[in-house]
Amino acid sequence: MKILFLGDVVGVSGCSKLLNNLKKEIESKKIDFVIVNGENAASQGVGLTKEICNDFFNCGVDVITTGNHVWDQKEIMEHIDKEERLLRPKNLFEPAPGNGFNIYNTKESIKIGVLNLMGNVFMKKCDDVFEISEKFMKQYKLKEDYDLLIVDFHGEITSEKNAIGHFFDGKATLVVGTHTHIPTNDARILLGGTGYQTDAGMCGDYNSVIGMNKENSLNRFLKKKSTKHFPATNDATLCGVIVECDIQTGLAINIESYVYGAQLKNTH
Repeated sequence: MKILFLGDVVGVSGCSKLLNNLKKEIESKKIDFVIVNGENAASQGVGLTKEICNDFFNCGVDVITTGNHVWDQKEIMEHIDKEERLLRPKNLFEPAPGNGFNIYNTKESIKIGVLNLMGNVFMKKCDDVFEISEKFMKQYKLKEDYDLLIVDFHGEITSEKNAIGHFFDGKATLVVGTHTHIPTNDARILLGGTGYQTDAGMCGDYNSVIGMNKENSLNRFLKKKSTKHFPATNDATLCGVIVECDIQTGLAINIESYVYGAQLKNTH
C-alpha cells in the first residue's frame, strides 16, 4: 500500500497546483491514500476554509492535517466539529473544537490512524507534545487499533522533529514534519521500521520566502516599507513523501521524497 503525504499547501498557487494535478498523480504513482497539511491554504496564506476542504476532498485527498494557523479562518472552528477528515494538533489546549486523531477505513478495509501533533519549541503555547505522545501510545497500539499510523509533526526545529521520530520508531508507519516549508533531504526508514522525513516541504511557489512574496518579505527583513505577509502567486511545486507500507507489520517498506514541479530543479 502506498500513502502520499503532502506538506503545507500555501495560498492560491499551492491550491491550484494540487487541484489540477493530484488525481493524475494518484493514478500514475498508484497511490492508495492521501494526507495533506492544509493550514496555509487560504488565499491569505494562513488557515483554511470549508470550501478549500471540500475542494481537496473532491480532488483525491483523504485527510487534511493542520498546525498553528488552524484557527486563522474563524469559520473552520465550526466546520472542524462536523468534518472528521479534518484534524487539528492533538496537543492544543483542551477543550478545543475538532480532533487531533482519527482512524479511517479504506475501501480495502485497512484501518489508517492519522495523528496530528504540534511542537513546543518556538511555537504557539500548547500541551507538552512528548507527554501527549506517551499517553497516546499507551492508549493505542499499531496492529491492534489500526493497521497503519501516520504522524504529522508540525514543528519549528529539526531536533524536536528528529526526537519525535525516534520516539515513535517501531510504533508508527510514518512520522513526517511540517511547518518550515522547506523539504529536507533525509527521507529514510528508522531502525525500528518507521518511515521518517524531518520536513515534507510545502506545496507552493518556491520563488518566494517560504511561500510568501519575496520582495515584501525582504523589505520586512530590511526594515523597509512593507505590507502584511501575502503568498507568492506563480507556478507552485508539490512536495511531500511517498511511503510504501507493509500491512502485515504496519511499518514502512520504502520511503522517498516526492516533488512535482520544476521550481526545485537546477536551472543552470
